[in-house]
Amino acid sequence: MYLFFFMMFLNLICLVLVRKHYLMSLISLEFIFITLFGLLYFYLNFFMFEFSLGLIYLILGVIESSLGLSLLVYLVRKMNISYLSSFNLC
Repeated sequence: MYLFFFMMFLNLICLVLVRKHYLMSLISLEFIFITLFGLLYFYLNFFMFEFSLGLIYLILGVIESSLGLSLLVYLVRKMNISYLSSFNLC
């Protein structure tokens, strides 16, 4: 159990350190997602619940990662931007 909290802490530190590059931020977010899925799996297994909630969580993770990658492809192709520091929403 402490391994997952340690992994989560390291993933959050990694996210803070690589916050300027978009692809590295997406990879760090995916590692955070996988760590949370591991915690959810052990929680559901410990209390003997069904794993359908875990399946829904994985589906949402796939949707999140595909949206992030499509945004990355758009930014690189149309605007030639791959760093978050030059990304303006206004």
